[in-house]
Amino acid sequence: MLFKVERRPEVSLKLRLAAPLIATLCTLLVGVLLFSSLAHNPIDALRLYFIVPLSTINGLSEWLLKASPLILIACGLAVGFRANVWNIGAEGQLVMGAVAAGAVGLFYPNPESPFLIVMMLIAGALAGMSWAAIAAFLKARMNTSEILVTLMLSYVAALFLSWLVHGPWRDPMGFNYPQTAMLPEAGLFEPFNMMYRLTPSIFITMLMVVATWLFIDKSHMGYKMKVSGAAPLAARYAGFKQSSAIWIGLLVSGAAAGAAGMMELAGPLGQLSPQISPGYGFAAIIVAFIGRLNAWGIVLGGLLMSLLLLGGESIQMSMGIPSSITRIFQGILLFFLLAADFFAMYRIRRVRGAA
Repeated sequence: MLFKVERRPEVSLKLRLAAPLIATLCTLLVGVLLFSSLAHNPIDALRLYFIVPLSTINGLSEWLLKASPLILIACGLAVGFRANVWNIGAEGQLVMGAVAAGAVGLFYPNPESPFLIVMMLIAGALAGMSWAAIAAFLKARMNTSEILVTLMLSYVAALFLSWLVHGPWRDPMGFNYPQTAMLPEAGLFEPFNMMYRLTPSIFITMLMVVATWLFIDKSHMGYKMKVSGAAPLAARYAGFKQSSAIWIGLLVSGAAAGAAGMMELAGPLGQLSPQISPGYGFAAIIVAFIGRLNAWGIVLGGLLMSLLLLGGESIQMSMGIPSSITRIFQGILLFFLLAADFFAMYRIRRVRGAA
């Protein structure tokens, strides 16, 4: 008895929409087994992981604060992913955006300028875009893999930031910690409430969600990007160059990641350090796929991923379980999401072998 994997003649919309839900449920089931194997009550552990973090106003504030950069970056990535342009280096673009924004905030001659935070945002977006442009140029001109280039550039960006905060930008009053001086007040987002860390930077994310929805679902260019990803030969026949999709996909995603880096710097952190990001650039890739590369789906995916990050911190404090379990949950979720997508698009048919 043999089995054959074959593509479904028509992909069910219900299956495509149900895939993220199925993947989430399977992740929860694995979580039950995981916590049981660690000799913890799985019900209590899951309650601490997914419910307790949202039971206070501070928890809700932190939930939205962590979801904002994830959603922003994922929206930018979705533009390129729809055209099969795979930017895997949003983490590096986030770092370079934070570095450029920090340079403006720390060294601008007039630190009290009311336009300082706007200039920081522009600098962050341009820096992320420029970092992504390296991969776009190499892909468009030399057909290099944008996956490898963007990923390796992330390590370059991290090392560059480390050199800055250990060397020329290190705060002389910082007790030898690898960090810069605090940004001036004009370069910081003021929280809605001083008791919580949530800032008006979430409105930038909201604007990006709307802009992504309009571009992908309502614009002619967004339609051409989707065609370029789904049917490259048809797009080429219609006169849409693949190089255009490469440049648009990478520049938009780079700008979004750079802006997210600026938001982290000018929001909850206030200064540059090697830990500018807890891995938002990589986690946003999962968020984009959970959201089916749709702007509104990405919002839900970002809220889910933010809850995973927040739950990891909660369970570490309450049960002493390492917060790295968050990455385990992220990996399991991605695995089941890919598996659910596979079975939505393909089926396994039993065939009889030759006698």
